[in-house]
Amino acid sequence: MRLGLFLLATRFPGQDDAAALSRTVEAAIAAERAGFDDVWFAEHHFMSYGVVPSGTVLAGHVLAATGRIDVGTAVSVLSTQHPVALAEQAAMLSLLSGGRFRLGVGRGGPWRDLEVFGTGLDRFEHGFAESLDLLLAWLKSDRVGWSGEQFSFREVPVVPRAPVPPPVTVACMSPETEALAAARGLPMLLGMHAGPDEKAAAVARHGLPDAPHISTHVAQVADTREEAVKTVMAEMPRWLAPGLEGYVAVDDRPRRPRDPVGYTRLMCELHAVGSPDDCVESLVTTVERTGIRHLILMVEAAGSREATLENIARLGADVLPRVRSGAPGS
Repeated sequence: MRLGLFLLATRFPGQDDAAALSRTVEAAIAAERAGFDDVWFAEHHFMSYGVVPSGTVLAGHVLAATGRIDVGTAVSVLSTQHPVALAEQAAMLSLLSGGRFRLGVGRGGPWRDLEVFGTGLDRFEHGFAESLDLLLAWLKSDRVGWSGEQFSFREVPVVPRAPVPPPVTVACMSPETEALAAARGLPMLLGMHAGPDEKAAAVARHGLPDAPHISTHVAQVADTREEAVKTVMAEMPRWLAPGLEGYVAVDDRPRRPRDPVGYTRLMCELHAVGSPDDCVESLVTTVERTGIRHLILMVEAAGSREATLENIARLGADVLPRVRSGAPGS
């Protein structure tokens, strides 16, 4: 069983970017102190929903500030960067940290990032499989040359070379991506939008149930479920609403806006929001229904630095040991 944090690095109302980044680093260090196994950083551009444009850069900073905890990206977006450049960064971080770096990758979305970085819709719509294959080849080889639809170059040496490549996980939001991950023998990273039954179905479709899949959850602990839900419902829509405005399609395709209040209510229904007993039961239920034994928890829902740090400490003390023992009622 592995239990980690998933940090969005959201800019809360009234904060600037420096405060959001400082809070995120502080939360990652607090996660190590609270006994979590790993911490994962989201990557976004041009939006307050997440102010980290490079998960690998922040991972390097946090790896240098910690000594035990693993640090990963959830996820590095392959549609907006060159897979060789990302593989070089991943290998370097793995070497510098003694193997504590983990690489999560994903397709991303049809957002304006594709225009700004010049990769275009074709990379998003048709290039993910080739990008993933090139990244994996680079991480596992001494020399690589490539001839494909998206990339083509003569053979070059791989430097730096990590003898043990960092683990790679693929964010999956469709059966097509699940099948792609399975064909490469890679585990899935499953998001907060799905409940345990949906995640169990994804594991079944993937076909490799024993792969080290990762399940993402909202986690907010309080003395009672009523108190925790009240806090999340009051605070999460305040930072979620302006953050979601950052998702702008590159080609101005229509996009149905997500209701922040409705989405927050769904998070409370699906995830570990409640008393310590409620949180343990929710997380253990996911493990039992899906077989996934690596859970990462989004702990920033309450919308402040102080509430985030308090949530991390209390989850570490009152929830993590019981989830690891698989004992919802102990």
